[in-house]
Amino acid sequence: MRGFYRFLARDLIVLGVTIGLVLADAELRDAGGPIAIIVGVLAGAMAAVAAFLVHEWGHLLASLGSGGIAHPPPSLSAIFLFHFDVEKSTRRQFLAMSYGGYAATALAVIPLAMWIDLGHVSGMTGLLLSVLGIGATLVLEIPTTMRVARGGKLPSGGVYEGQPVSE
Repeated sequence: MRGFYRFLARDLIVLGVTIGLVLADAELRDAGGPIAIIVGVLAGAMAAVAAFLVHEWGHLLASLGSGGIAHPPPSLSAIFLFHFDVEKSTRRQFLAMSYGGYAATALAVIPLAMWIDLGHVSGMTGLLLSVLGIGATLVLEIPTTMRVARGGKLPSGGVYEGQPVSE
C-alpha cells in the first residue's frame, strides 16, 4: 500500500473539490446564469470522476486484500490507479480484484443517486457521465472477468503486467 499514498492524497483532494463544487452548485442553482451552469457542469463531471476513483480503489483494495500483487503507475496523472501483476497473482486474486471494483461502483451509486437532481445541469451531467462510465465497465471489464471466471486465461497487456502463469 505504501506506493499508493500519493494517489490516496490526490484522490482525497479530488473528493474534496467534488464536495465543494456540489455544495456551490446547491447554492447557485436558483440564481441561474452562466456561473451556475459552469459550476453545475463541473459538479456533475467531478461527481462522475469521484465515482470512477471509488471504482478503482475498490479494485485495488480487493486486490491487495486477496494477496494479489499491484503496482502503482509512475505518474499521478495516470488514468488507472494501479497495474495488476498477472504473473505473480492467481486467478482467485484476479477475480477478487475485479469484483472489488464492481462492488465499489455499486456503493458509489448510492450517494450519487441521492444527490442527482435531473432538473439541474449538475444532475444531468453527473448522470450522463456515470452512465457512460458504467457502460464502459460493461463493455471493457465484465467480459474479461466472465472469461476468467469460466476458466479462461488471465489477461495481459495494458494494466495487466507480466505474462499470466498457466494454471
